[in-house]
Amino acid sequence: MNSRMRMKKSSGFTLIELVIVVVILGFLAVTAIPKFIDLTEQAKQANIEGMAGGFATAISLARAQWEADGRPQVGTQNSVDYDGITLVLTTETTTVRPGYVTGLTDGDALGAGFDSVNCVEIWSNILQQPPRITNSISTLNSDSSMRYYASESGDVENSTCHYYLKESLDRNTSGVYLAPTPVGSTSTGNSFTYQPATSAVTVYITDI
Repeated sequence: MNSRMRMKKSSGFTLIELVIVVVILGFLAVTAIPKFIDLTEQAKQANIEGMAGGFATAISLARAQWEADGRPQVGTQNSVDYDGITLVLTTETTTVRPGYVTGLTDGDALGAGFDSVNCVEIWSNILQQPPRITNSISTLNSDSSMRYYASESGDVENSTCHYYLKESLDRNTSGVYLAPTPVGSTSTGNSFTYQPATSAVTVYITDI
């Protein structure tokens, strides 16, 4: 009988032991979750910085190829055969340096013909297997494969492509991603910009 009583007594956890386990789990959750969130934000930052670095390198390589080929043109447009794709490049003016990618068919003067479509064309054709990108906020929300959002602002020497990491954009209460406002805002999400007039690539980190 004493043997049976001892067996019953040793089975299961006491209330104190259960409380201790719950406290330990709570402590681990409190310390681990912030670190996990921090790692997520660091990953977003590393993503945009890595893409910006690869983008800047590709822009420089395209211009170097154009110089090596003797500054070729197609009609009146500066152009280069970059990895089998013909790219249109900027035309030199007093405020625009020549030889930087503006798209596939137009935008060389960086006037009204240079828009967000050009920004998408640049992204999709100078990078090797780039993440999918769109200039439509509705497509960004409806197509889960889209990873970046592109917009364009400015004119001529101020023409700027803006590339935003999808996961860093603001969302409404329904979880729908919102287009940065005003157009070309650098205070929303993690993004980088490209200015064809000078080839400048600048990273903006706000989702921290």
